[in-house]
Amino acid sequence: MQRLAKPLLFAACASLAIAGVAAPAAADHHGETMTATSTTTQAAPMIPRDSLFGNPTRAGGQISPDGKWVSWLAPNDGVLNVWVAPADDPDAARLITSADDRPIRSYFWAPDSKSVLYIQDKGGDENFLLYGIDVESGTETTLTPFENTRVMMIGGSTRIKDKVLVGLNNRDPRLHDVYMLNLNTGELDLVLENAGYAGFMADDNLDLRFAIRQNAAGGMDMFKVVDGVVEDTPSDSTTMEDSLSTGAAGFTNDGKIIYWLDSRGRNTAALIAENVETGEKTIVAESDKADIGGILTDRKTGYVEAYSVNYLKNEWTATDPEIKASLDWLGTQLDGEYGVQSRTEDDRTWLVWNDPVTAPASSYVYDRDANTLTKFYTSRPELAGAPLQPMHPLEIESRDGMTLVSYLTLPPGSDSDGDGVPDEAVPMVMLVHGGPWARDGYGYNSYHQWLANRGYAVLSVNFRGSTGLGKDFINAANLEWSGAMHDDLIDAKNWAVERGVAREDGVAIMGGSYGGYATLVGLTYTPDEFACGVDIVGPSNLETLLETIPPYWEPMVKQFHTRMGDPNTPEGLQLLKDASPLYKADQITKPLLIGQGANDPRVKQAESDQIVSAMQESGIPVTYVLFPDEGHGFAKPTNNIAFNAVTENFLATCLGGRAEPIGDTVAGSTAQIVTGAEYVKGLSAE
Repeated sequence: MQRLAKPLLFAACASLAIAGVAAPAAADHHGETMTATSTTTQAAPMIPRDSLFGNPTRAGGQISPDGKWVSWLAPNDGVLNVWVAPADDPDAARLITSADDRPIRSYFWAPDSKSVLYIQDKGGDENFLLYGIDVESGTETTLTPFENTRVMMIGGSTRIKDKVLVGLNNRDPRLHDVYMLNLNTGELDLVLENAGYAGFMADDNLDLRFAIRQNAAGGMDMFKVVDGVVEDTPSDSTTMEDSLSTGAAGFTNDGKIIYWLDSRGRNTAALIAENVETGEKTIVAESDKADIGGILTDRKTGYVEAYSVNYLKNEWTATDPEIKASLDWLGTQLDGEYGVQSRTEDDRTWLVWNDPVTAPASSYVYDRDANTLTKFYTSRPELAGAPLQPMHPLEIESRDGMTLVSYLTLPPGSDSDGDGVPDEAVPMVMLVHGGPWARDGYGYNSYHQWLANRGYAVLSVNFRGSTGLGKDFINAANLEWSGAMHDDLIDAKNWAVERGVAREDGVAIMGGSYGGYATLVGLTYTPDEFACGVDIVGPSNLETLLETIPPYWEPMVKQFHTRMGDPNTPEGLQLLKDASPLYKADQITKPLLIGQGANDPRVKQAESDQIVSAMQESGIPVTYVLFPDEGHGFAKPTNNIAFNAVTENFLATCLGGRAEPIGDTVAGSTAQIVTGAEYVKGLSAE
């Protein structure tokens, strides 16, 4: 499975010090590159950035519902596009899309197998439109031909194969109206005009069954939809405490059972089946360690066949004997992590992903009748034989007794006995996930492998507020931005130092979105804890962040106010200001690198501009890289590689790891070096 890194903010749904310190003293942190990598790491081959962050050879493989076609993403003239081939002749591939600028990163098959659908925005603005390509003729149609519109997929069907339900916010940017879309003609028929709902749920008959709206407490109300009319009184509700860990997971195809992932009356979300007619609920699966995560359902009936629990690793349990036999057999054939990425309508053929972690990921065609496994592709064959390192799942205890599920990767050759502790302490990068309502997990991670290869331990921590680990863990983060959420990162850093993993004075903090915010918090609120920081599309001012959220998030804004601070009250506004790194910019004494997309709809460019200006006014050095054609993260490989080239040379200066020269990567991207080129080796020449 090809994992594409993506910063998130509000997911589930990311300087001179005090007066008297002279500018040259702060600038000294940007001096000559230190030498800190071990001899064994230096001896390991340097994995090229292009191999880690360039286009995959293939990714995102799928099989059409009728089993006649296979498809995948692969570059054409350097841009990811969709390719299709007959399932019985994968070598007879043809290109069916024509993206020539931004990569296509999400596509799927129409239920009738006649067309391939994909979404695409412009310059990272996240106004995703839906496009369809007729597989036989190659004709492409813009199925949602509107400006400044973001499509939302609401429902598909196993029986009505030429239509889907979509939401469009072209009437009101805050609200998605529901339309029936004919995938073959492009005809759009209005089903329901949205009167203030955050989302909808449909059954296999493509009938709307529920409208979902946030309630005054910050939870969610579910209103039944009967004959196209939303009832006035909610039939089900959650409190704010359960709102991120409870939700409907879908109907059986006959509409008689609705499945819930439900934490109400418990901590971790259980999988619950509710009889729609009687209201009787039955627990299908539960875990005291983590929420029930994914489910696998019967293609014909919609009944659950397997479920997953993701604690240290993601583990599947089958409730159906035939599915269990198939998953067990795959476990005897594949090393490492594996799972189902695509299935035919008759469920006799699967595309299966396999992630060995220390070897490139591959996909296979699994014929369940013949019990054969045929290699489909390897995503990044250039990584075969590269010194990829194992990932160590960890449990770290916070200062108040919470368990922080974390993941550690060590530099090659640094851990001779393989116990997860290097022979001697090494520099470390704390890599903080976005969201914050998301989580890190086990498996191949290009950033872990890259940074470990450059000589650093890499630690990813599921700090409180991370999802999937129970509602108590999520809610422990409420109103704790820059507080207990950050304390968890400091506790994990101290654990690494005390255990002999990291050097006390050699830890960097880095992340995207919320992870970028955490980086800014680290350098402002705890300026002596980290040697340097890399902030990618991170907010610096929580007040202005909430003022500029995308309009289609407004139906969920109560959630943000309850968990972060309500700017409409004096107390809440003060909380937001107290948790905003912008107001402590003059506390920064360590090197800072910032990357920003100019079109970011979640974390506006002003979030980076503000803190850079504040630092400049105080004479504090900062390096700021702006991409005029990117949004919330860097989608184009040339831009991503360019920023990572700057990053690894920045880290080499701070921590002493090794780095590939920047070379022509920045010049070959759209990067604008707004300020601070002189603080990164090889950048000023650009």
